[in-house]
Amino acid sequence: MKGTSSVVVVQKISAVSVTASEEGRNTTCEREKGDYSTSHGPIIHVYNWYWRRRLGLQVDYSENQGYRFCYSHRGKPGPGRPSILLLHGFSANKDMWLPMAKFLPKHQHLLCVDMPGHEGTSRTDAKDYSIEGQVKRIRQFVESVRLTRRPFHLVGTSMGGNVAGVYAARYPKDLCSVTLICPAGLPNESRFAMRLRELENEQKLNSNLEPQGIPLIPSTPEEMEEMLKLCSFVRFKIPHQILQGLVDVRVPNNDFYRELLMEVVGEKSRFSLQENMHLITAPTQVIWGKQDQVVDIQGASLLEESVSNCQVELLDACGHSVVMERPRKAAQLIMDFISNQYNTTTGSNNSKKLS
Repeated sequence: MKGTSSVVVVQKISAVSVTASEEGRNTTCEREKGDYSTSHGPIIHVYNWYWRRRLGLQVDYSENQGYRFCYSHRGKPGPGRPSILLLHGFSANKDMWLPMAKFLPKHQHLLCVDMPGHEGTSRTDAKDYSIEGQVKRIRQFVESVRLTRRPFHLVGTSMGGNVAGVYAARYPKDLCSVTLICPAGLPNESRFAMRLRELENEQKLNSNLEPQGIPLIPSTPEEMEEMLKLCSFVRFKIPHQILQGLVDVRVPNNDFYRELLMEVVGEKSRFSLQENMHLITAPTQVIWGKQDQVVDIQGASLLEESVSNCQVELLDACGHSVVMERPRKAAQLIMDFISNQYNTTTGSNNSKKLS
């Protein structure tokens, strides 16, 4: 049992924290290539490949106007169950949803897309990394895979939650409902936000400097361990070689992560969700870990007060990485919410017919 437990922990950590290449495809971008002869990166690739296969997730690419999206998917759209599109957070990738996908119905149509600039999705320039820029690119992806044929359920966490919320405000007809998990884009007095302000004051985020000291951009196993402690209330015991493997696949992308972070915490994007939340009309679910140290949990109350038809779920003994820490609970909450919204809509339609 101990060995099995270790595998599960590594699978969860690697899915949340790694940016890696796709199963050795010839189409892999140069940024995803590297000399793994002395690194532990392949360990992480194998875990993610194994869990995708086991969970029935297939990786595909979609091209739209010269822009390439990489995504994993399973299931097919069907009556009575909307498709679910999942948007990951800062410096993660589509595989961060693997722990939760395990507890979602196998027949459910899921799409997990790499956000702009991450892993297999095209990396362009700063205009695509602002929240508005990411929203436009995600809409481009939605059109490319024809999700617009019927309303779908959108899920986003952290930075992805910010994008999902603004998407809901911009394209209300696309969605039947939306789930925001510890979303960024709201006033933030968390431990991470305070540390970020300290770094700004020290000018360590200057574009001419290395991303050293930024809590969400680790360059060593020790910094990786500290990042995981910041993001998770649950304390996982992770072997050093796994931590090194996580660092090995992230370090080549650290300059991009710094550029991205500068955009999403800049003036144009820092409060994007707050500025647009009053425009959200889709039924909205908010899930938040009570011990979140990255994004201030007070944002849940703000959303509940400002968004009509908003349901808030606060999780005990859980931090920012809800999908990693409480995957079963998150999956259950999302599916129950979707089911309730569908039953409400169906009941309303039946009442109209009877009248």
